[in-house]
Amino acid sequence: MASKKKSGLFAPVAGFRFAGLSAGIKKKAGAPDLGLIVADADVPVAAVYTTNRVKAAPVRLAAKRTKRGKARAVVVNAGNANACTGVAGMKAAKTSTAAVASALGVAPESVIPASTGVIGVLLPAEKIVDAAPSLAASASAEGIEDFAHAILTTDRGPKLARVSFEVGGQEATVLAVAKGAGMIHPNMATTLCFVVTDAKVGSKELASALSEASELTFNRISVDGDTSTNDAIVAMASGAMGGRALKGKGLTAFREALREALEGVALQIVADGEGAEHVARITVEGARSDGSALRIARTMATSPLVKTAMHGKDPNWGRLLAAAGRSGERFDPERAEVALGDVTVFRDGLTTMDAETEAKAGEVMKRPRYEITLRLAEGKGRAFYWTCDLGHAYVSCNADYRS
Repeated sequence: MASKKKSGLFAPVAGFRFAGLSAGIKKKAGAPDLGLIVADADVPVAAVYTTNRVKAAPVRLAAKRTKRGKARAVVVNAGNANACTGVAGMKAAKTSTAAVASALGVAPESVIPASTGVIGVLLPAEKIVDAAPSLAASASAEGIEDFAHAILTTDRGPKLARVSFEVGGQEATVLAVAKGAGMIHPNMATTLCFVVTDAKVGSKELASALSEASELTFNRISVDGDTSTNDAIVAMASGAMGGRALKGKGLTAFREALREALEGVALQIVADGEGAEHVARITVEGARSDGSALRIARTMATSPLVKTAMHGKDPNWGRLLAAAGRSGERFDPERAEVALGDVTVFRDGLTTMDAETEAKAGEVMKRPRYEITLRLAEGKGRAFYWTCDLGHAYVSCNADYRS
């Protein structure tokens, strides 16, 4: 599809071109399934990758190449994960990136691969080889929308977040483009996400900022408790805004813009959790430490019973408290409080729910997005986690995934 949008989310980011087209990798004829980001020159790059011990060939190859701290392009295919495909899978990843590099006239080592789709099927590298010249030729500053569509699998639609910030009187941009709806869980990126900025950021500073921002965003979301073999966040900085490399307040502003952009797409991923209808931010306050609060919040956010109660809009505080209780963290339930939105449903060891309170809590749970708060009396520790409901549509989507 030829993008006509040149403003808003799809506005160009200086120093980068984008493309997306159909290479015939997906089963559906004509479906976009091959995307490209190309910088005007070799630029600083940083990435975080899946912590799953089973890593796809493109992840292993990309991790090796991003260690250089510089990259020229990212090529992404959807419809095939190229995971658990052995030596042939690595060869396919190298062949496809070499073809794209040749079409761009750059070194193969400067092209970062990413794949998403079905596990255990060898990537048809020849399709990418055939499409590479057209992919490279179609890359343009206005091609962001095409790229965003080309990387999707079970997503309902593209996921983008754009944040601007000012440095020395100049406006800089951070753009995040992501895909993800299932196999979403913390401890890495939990999806494919690509970040570009025209800010002048060194590779070490970019890596540090990305690690911190990922921890506060992508590592605080869960849809189904599964991490993929292909998860990755790749960030590139063109420096096209000019000036000196960011430091001090400028670097701080960039770090905050990056965190905000990643949070934007991370929450879109949770909201798009396969079949999801509701998103909740689970906050734990008054724990023994921030780490303790985080572990409690994570246990609550990933509990199937909590998530199915969310789907049924059932203010079942017992599921929330029980999940917290099996987190392995110490707290006294006789001094705990549970609230749904601004409605307290449990306090000091007893439920506070009468018919009126339950009705109010039920109304909170009908909202597309709401807060769940667990207040403890153990210390000053505080943390949060984002989660979504889990219902029939999730089972249907994943039961039929390969067919």
